[in-house]
Amino acid sequence: MRHENSKNWLNLKHDPMTGVETLHAHFEGHAYDSHWHETYVIGLTESGVQQFDCRHKTHNSLEGECFLLEPGEVHNGRAPCEGGFTYRTLYIPQDCLRTQISSLYEQKPDQFELSFNNTLCADKRLAAATSSAFLSKHLNDPKIVQEGCFDHMVHALTQHLNWRQKKQAENGHHLAYRIRDYFHDHMEEDILLQDVAREFGYDRYQINRAFKNAFHISPHIYLIQLRLARARTLLSQGLSASDVAHQLCFSDQSHLGRWFKRAYRLTPAAYQKCCTPVPDKV
Repeated sequence: MRHENSKNWLNLKHDPMTGVETLHAHFEGHAYDSHWHETYVIGLTESGVQQFDCRHKTHNSLEGECFLLEPGEVHNGRAPCEGGFTYRTLYIPQDCLRTQISSLYEQKPDQFELSFNNTLCADKRLAAATSSAFLSKHLNDPKIVQEGCFDHMVHALTQHLNWRQKKQAENGHHLAYRIRDYFHDHMEEDILLQDVAREFGYDRYQINRAFKNAFHISPHIYLIQLRLARARTLLSQGLSASDVAHQLCFSDQSHLGRWFKRAYRLTPAAYQKCCTPVPDKV
């Protein structure tokens, strides 16, 4: 699929059985605005330099390097060098990866969650395994081949994982975490920051400051990104873009489309088309 800049393209596939998505793309200049995914992101930079901000740091992913993002990690993307960059990525649902990883351990700690040691890694074994897992999914190889390649990637990934205690509200950030939970519970309501302030007994300026101090993103942008992530799920399930826009409190379908494309470089309709099931190969 080509974009306004004829040199930019992307190809997205969705596996309805596992929920895993694969993306092959090339961008020059600005790639996408800040956003996050509800999935784990495991990708490989094929060529060029992929630059993005994540974990309060600017990263430059070079050819042959893997990039690893956890659910909810805000990031953007751009090409700092002429010629742009090409990459391939797997978006893996949380339950899918956690189940796969847990099967490799006799025991796993309670109240802990999977975490990546680093955002970038120059591990040739993981790069090769990621490429194979990507291609088997993206090209819709027989399921047994996809499973084998995915298992191989997960084994390679264990060298870059640790168990992190599940995030709790840090000292001084209890209000921000309560606000975040409120957004998750009320994302389908047309709420105002003033409503949130009234709910917790603060003014909206205190709400805004507390949230930004904890999550380094403004409350309204967080809520929009939360709704966009939910929109992906609803679109993949076949709900129309107009119904998704209405359900998630976008003013209309075009309003949803503008935000969706800024984050994912796809229109809602194009994304939904990518999620249309493709018959398995035999």
